[in-house]
Amino acid sequence: GMEVRMTETGEKKIREQLRFAGFERFDETLPLNAPVLYGDEAELAGKAIRDGLGKDNTLILEKEAARYIGTGYAAALSSNTAAVHLALKLAAEKLYGSSSGISTPDAGRNGGALTGRRVFCPDFTTSDIIDPVLYEGGEPVFIDASSYDWGMDPEVLELAFAKYPDVKIVIMKHVYGFAGQAGAIRDICDAHGALLIEDISDSLGADIAGRKAGSFGHYGVIGFEPGGIIAGHGGMLLTNEYYSCKKAKSWALGAHAQAEWDQREELGYSYAMSEAEAAVIRAQFTRLEAHIGKKKSIFDKYRNELDEDLVFLNPTAEETSPSFWQPCITCESSIQFKETRSEREYTYVVQHGTASPMEIFDALWAFNIESRPLYKPMHMQPLYGRFDQITLDGSRHSYEEFNNDNFWVRSNVSKYNFLNGLCLPASLGMTEGQQEQVIAIVNACFNG
Repeated sequence: GMEVRMTETGEKKIREQLRFAGFERFDETLPLNAPVLYGDEAELAGKAIRDGLGKDNTLILEKEAARYIGTGYAAALSSNTAAVHLALKLAAEKLYGSSSGISTPDAGRNGGALTGRRVFCPDFTTSDIIDPVLYEGGEPVFIDASSYDWGMDPEVLELAFAKYPDVKIVIMKHVYGFAGQAGAIRDICDAHGALLIEDISDSLGADIAGRKAGSFGHYGVIGFEPGGIIAGHGGMLLTNEYYSCKKAKSWALGAHAQAEWDQREELGYSYAMSEAEAAVIRAQFTRLEAHIGKKKSIFDKYRNELDEDLVFLNPTAEETSPSFWQPCITCESSIQFKETRSEREYTYVVQHGTASPMEIFDALWAFNIESRPLYKPMHMQPLYGRFDQITLDGSRHSYEEFNNDNFWVRSNVSKYNFLNGLCLPASLGMTEGQQEQVIAIVNACFNG
């Protein structure tokens, strides 16, 4: 995609503002989340490539991931989207007798495994875990986030089941390294005979009352990204059922039937993780606890040194221990900032005593520091705006003018987070001095 950045003149103008006097621009970009590699990744990946088509790394990684999260089985896949997609197909097979997309009971001989079905999904998320609902012809209904942890709000989920009692699949996500209320959400799913898909891509290593996030769902999903708590490319599907794991791996390898020729009896995918990627992730996995410790110290420094009257950091739910992957702030000054956003652009007014998220974003970028807006909620996305969204004030579609947001201020945590929030740099290799400069710039935005 085309990156629209400020011009160099624009950046220079920001650096010359009085409030930033004495700050130096970094020569090298301070990235939001850069991986740390230790050397053995390349060694193991090289060995995997030299050894040809063995399955050692994948099989070992699957065992290690399942053991770490506390599930019976794991399937190593190419991405978290692939993992969600296969989890949805397994759930649809179990619930609706439809999984292959070749013939589904409700849709004659066409349509996906979720044709004509609704799925409850998080609103405050990236779209990569929502897209597979559409691949299979399903209709997402977006559930608002909780202000206690930014994960799916169990109270809102109850309201959603009251409106759409026939829903049988729920996807939840633990966001930014902080565990959501997976226990409560699993209980609600069980009460309604629904299956839970639990995405821990942001929050690998987070705990809830001593249990690992990812072990609460009927299916757990991990995505590995270069900027994640551990580096790599790929995904993982976690389950307690041998059949589900075996089936997912068969689909991921193309669903070839047992014959000497290429015998196709159901749809398959090329969703398997490569051996070289599995080798890299295996090497990184051994550093997970050390990375969580480093992320915690970065988070604590932000919390201690940013002005708590002006910004809040990610909320932490009771009885959880986060992985602290991505520290975020929301701008909470008592003076309201002035910022407007269209679909692709933004403007703001610089005022004393307050700061807007994109003002801080631009100021950091002027000093060669990367930050990022919080997730733009699904219900605000052009691709997904037609689907229902439920908050503590009920369903958006229940309001006649549901596209007109001005007639009623609805409770909407996801939207609030997006319009007020910013992700701050948290690279594992960031020095204290670099972080102090980030903090000084953020504080100067408010006080300058």
